[in-house]
Amino acid sequence: MANTSLGRQNIDWIALTVYICLLVIGWLMLYAVTYDAEAPRSYLNFSTEIGKQTLWMIISLVLFSLAFVIDWKFWSTFSFLIYAICMVLLLLVLVFGTEIKGSKSWFQFGVVSFQPSELAKFGTALAVASYLSLSSSNIKILKHLGVTIGLILLPMFLILLQPDAGSAAVMFSFFIVLYRAGLSPAYYIIAFGLLTVIILSLIYSGALVSYLALCALCVVFSLRLENNRVWIPLSILLATFSLIFFNRVPSLYFFAGMTVYLMVLAYHNYAERNPRLLALGLTSLGLATMMSFASSFSFNMLKPHQQDRINVWLNPDKCDPRGSLYNLIQAKTAIGSGGFGGKGYLRGNMTQNNFIPEQATDFIFAAIGEEQGFVGIFGVVLLFLILLIRLTVIGERAKNNFIRYYAYSIAGILFFHFFINIGMTMGIMPVIGIPLPFLSRGGSSLAIFSMMIALAIKMDTARNR
Repeated sequence: MANTSLGRQNIDWIALTVYICLLVIGWLMLYAVTYDAEAPRSYLNFSTEIGKQTLWMIISLVLFSLAFVIDWKFWSTFSFLIYAICMVLLLLVLVFGTEIKGSKSWFQFGVVSFQPSELAKFGTALAVASYLSLSSSNIKILKHLGVTIGLILLPMFLILLQPDAGSAAVMFSFFIVLYRAGLSPAYYIIAFGLLTVIILSLIYSGALVSYLALCALCVVFSLRLENNRVWIPLSILLATFSLIFFNRVPSLYFFAGMTVYLMVLAYHNYAERNPRLLALGLTSLGLATMMSFASSFSFNMLKPHQQDRINVWLNPDKCDPRGSLYNLIQAKTAIGSGGFGGKGYLRGNMTQNNFIPEQATDFIFAAIGEEQGFVGIFGVVLLFLILLIRLTVIGERAKNNFIRYYAYSIAGILFFHFFINIGMTMGIMPVIGIPLPFLSRGGSSLAIFSMMIALAIKMDTARNR
């Protein structure tokens, strides 16, 4: 009896309240985007979209309750078994799954469909948290890092075979928990730099991006020199001057001159005993140069519709406003038309007339913007931020490493979904089909996110034991 009372006192009521609020808001907005004036009670018909979502909402609440009742140690004990079952399901869906919109990602059971890639996120979170919490595990040891990354890459590869690039990309969110586990920031700096090179290479020429990397390395080498008050301004001045005239003079001259200058800086760094910086910097420059040209080549190898998705994000001027750019234009128009207070529930012209493609899934945020305006958008964003903060708080105050790493894993998954989906709607991220948790239509996503949040709250009740 005392343990039950203690558990109730330790419940994170803020996280629980935010979850319920998002659940209700999601159902109300899905009712709005699927509203039929001739069938206002369609939510009672399980063959309709809102009816299916109502059924999944009930299932989700049941799963939430079960996850909260079961001892959290059960999930820790059987984490690798659950992970293995998820991998088997990802294999089976490739053979027995139902193909929808070109992806074989669903099992169909009557009016209900289930997406195993959603369950795989949960299974991967358990497996990664369990492995990192082993007393013998050390993320700074290459072998242990390789095993952890393998646990992440396996489901990513199987999901890509469906193919479902959006769900596969979510697996990158687990690198957030690896950072919390002690992975060196240097890996993230290099990865961010290479990602920047890839993105810039899809906008500008490979030669220009390579030269930018060369100039950036000159500045970095200047920072570590003892007489950097001279070298830093000189490096910035040379880089700025050469970039201004880069397209007016044969680029070979600039590459030759800046390479000679880089060698001078490298010599001084060697003399001042900075060998690690030299090795890391020159290796990064080689990778950046290779990636800058490889990105352009790879882009040309993509199918037209895949190129359109990237161009919508990075080169919208190259897209057809009535074709690939149509979804984004409609979404932005809907959000802008909502103004500060919105047009009112069930009164959004674009929402009610289905002018926003995929408004029940990828672009549900646009419907919120039109009907609820800035106030509604701010409220939804605030709720997600509060939930993310509470998950990190749960992780930080946990005395058990499994709980800590699990909480960070769930926070990473939630953040990735939240940031990418809203970014897609605003045009600052590529449209890769990632739903907004609790709000977008999708029973599998709703059920699994409910379980994940329930387990995090349940684990938190044991923080003092």
